[in-house]
Amino acid sequence: MGDAGSVAPVRRRRARQIARLAAIGTGATVAATAATGGVLLGQARQARRTIPMAQAPPPRCDGVYGARFPGPPVTMVVLGDSSAAGYGVYRRRETPGSLLATGLSRRLHRPVRLHRFAVVGALSAGLKPQVESALEVEPDIAVVLVGGNDVTNRTPLALAVRYLVDAVRTLRAAGCEVVVGTCPDLGTIRPIQPPLRWLARRWSRQLAAAQTVAVVEAGGRTVSLGDLLGPRFAAEPGRMFAWDRFHPSAEGYAMAAAALLPTVLSALEAAPERRPSLSGLEGVRSLPKAAQEAARHAGTEVTGAQLRGRDRGPGGRWAQLRRRAFFGVGAVSATGAAADPATLEGTA
Repeated sequence: MGDAGSVAPVRRRRARQIARLAAIGTGATVAATAATGGVLLGQARQARRTIPMAQAPPPRCDGVYGARFPGPPVTMVVLGDSSAAGYGVYRRRETPGSLLATGLSRRLHRPVRLHRFAVVGALSAGLKPQVESALEVEPDIAVVLVGGNDVTNRTPLALAVRYLVDAVRTLRAAGCEVVVGTCPDLGTIRPIQPPLRWLARRWSRQLAAAQTVAVVEAGGRTVSLGDLLGPRFAAEPGRMFAWDRFHPSAEGYAMAAAALLPTVLSALEAAPERRPSLSGLEGVRSLPKAAQEAARHAGTEVTGAQLRGRDRGPGGRWAQLRRRAFFGVGAVSATGAAADPATLEGTA
């Protein structure tokens, strides 16, 4: 997952990352690990043969969206890894940054100035320089997508979360709202087969839950991406994932952006209308419980809350779970390519 400004063969590195997943089952017994080790290594080798090398960097999407609208632009920055950069698509209008900026501009009836600082291959440890660059443009809102590379590189969970918390706190201290799309479920990636896939899913969810707790404590909001693409991928693998079968396709990014946009709007105090509660998922929970539920239900927003005038209860900080209606951020053609959601006007 190299630098966004260069084209580099990543097949061998990605294979090594996937191979490292074989060792992430630290909660398993030694006997179980020994019994399945050969199978896991074999699956890692198969994944290496299946996932192709990089073809091209993601398109740049920086610019002013909705310049026809009146008023000063809202400044949005996108930070994180390849999923934030839009790796796997070929048109800037298909990138998550462009989709979010277009949707935000249309909902607010204001121009949105977008800056993308996300880097393909970034771990949570790589957020600091991105945040430093982002602060130079004085952002109103930051969208952060990170975590998948921390799982494949076996970054200790506490360390990955610490880097993310530092980023969120720095942005919040500068007056910037922060929305984090938590770690996706790597168990949905088909080149990774069971039982390696089960371990990838377990660790992805553990990181997503830990990210949620830490981000909300730091004053940000989270949206669980989880297995958002999983059911559709099973039914339509050619549409939901890109050519490498590892990153989302244009339609996959459109779904992720549709899940994120309502929370981005809410963070800017332009809260959209909510749909009715789903299966009792919505409501106030202790933050740890909210994080665990959100990790299991893609598209769930978690924010800090108060109960009876208090921020905390016996189980820790209170948190609000919401399932917001997904907002369309661009039509998708029958071929799976996102139609142009709006005209990109101006450049950053």
